[in-house]
Amino acid sequence: MHVEHRRDGKPRTIASDVEVADSFLSKSRGLMFRRRIPDDYALVFEFDDVDRRSLHMLFVPFDIDALWLVGEEVTKKKRLSGWTGIGFGLADRIVELPAGAADGVERGDTVRVVE
Repeated sequence: MHVEHRRDGKPRTIASDVEVADSFLSKSRGLMFRRRIPDDYALVFEFDDVDRRSLHMLFVPFDIDALWLVGEEVTKKKRLSGWTGIGFGLADRIVELPAGAADGVERGDTVRVVE
């Protein structure tokens, strides 16, 4: 499984070590209490419907890039700072990546999780 960014028809893998948060507990915990994540890592949150979704960085000591998606379209991208970052966006899927991994990803681009 990997996360692929596509712009102008050109695919680029932005994460090849993908974890899916698919339970209430894994979604609640997210990246909290981890010291770091690998450079090619992504944590993907799947939701049943499109809604306003929030992220916080409490107990996450490193910066991340966050992508809010509706379907495969990026609706928001934000760098969240360790410990204090917070973000909101419209999404049915959220992808958390190491800071810098989403460089070049823009609103309206396609990002998909490929099995």
